[in-house]
Amino acid sequence: MKNTPLVIEPEQLEQKLDHDDLLVVDLCKPETFAKGHIPGAVHLDYAQIVRLDRPRMGLLPDATSLSNIFSSIGLAPKTQVIAYDDEGGGRAARFLWTLDTVGHKTASLLDGGLFSWANEGHSLEITAHHPAQSKYAVNITDAPLASRDYILSHLNDPGVVLWDSRSALEYSGKKKFAERGGHIPGAINIDWLEVMDKSRNMRLKAEMDLRTLLEGKGITRDKTVITYCQTHHRSALTYFVLKVLGYPNIKGYPGSWSDWGNSPDTPIEV
Repeated sequence: MKNTPLVIEPEQLEQKLDHDDLLVVDLCKPETFAKGHIPGAVHLDYAQIVRLDRPRMGLLPDATSLSNIFSSIGLAPKTQVIAYDDEGGGRAARFLWTLDTVGHKTASLLDGGLFSWANEGHSLEITAHHPAQSKYAVNITDAPLASRDYILSHLNDPGVVLWDSRSALEYSGKKKFAERGGHIPGAINIDWLEVMDKSRNMRLKAEMDLRTLLEGKGITRDKTVITYCQTHHRSALTYFVLKVLGYPNIKGYPGSWSDWGNSPDTPIEV
């Protein structure tokens, strides 16, 4: 399916639902999916696309695990994926970022997710859809990934900027969900909620508004931008925002603060 934008509106998706090469992936809570979902959508539990190594959370699963997960939902290399969730885009964007790590080229976000679809009168179904299993071979690429070591080696690099997508209280260290609180030295704090427009059913804010927000904070296109939060859930959405805005060099930090803040020798600021 050609020329599908990175962010798709409910009306556009509705016109494509009968296309054979389309896979709509629902990352809502299971109970929400059971009550009603986009016709033909396949449910994917968020827990399947993240790996835990406590206290580190939100790590990237290995290639074999991802291959099994993608194959189980019938994904093929040329499938057009449309992902959505019921929380403003974090889970869906984490799935889309994961697809970036394996080089899947055709994947989009339903703007507003279930909020825009359901609240604007589009039909829902309750029947679970189970596609035929595929064989999706996974090779993980480093381009969308930022590891702890990568960040440590670029802390004083003027060409790299860190976007901390957590709340201001987490950024300051007043609220912590790891052994240590604070933020990565030099990181710029813009809460992920700032990219959402609650008045438009949780869609992303207009591109011009997003550009103004980021550039005003020094997150500019000429730099490599690394996004992180507590686990790379919220920051998956901010990574996706950068992709939509055409930033050429972007990375997400799987594990995020649960990795950095639980490491005894990483530098922090409060």
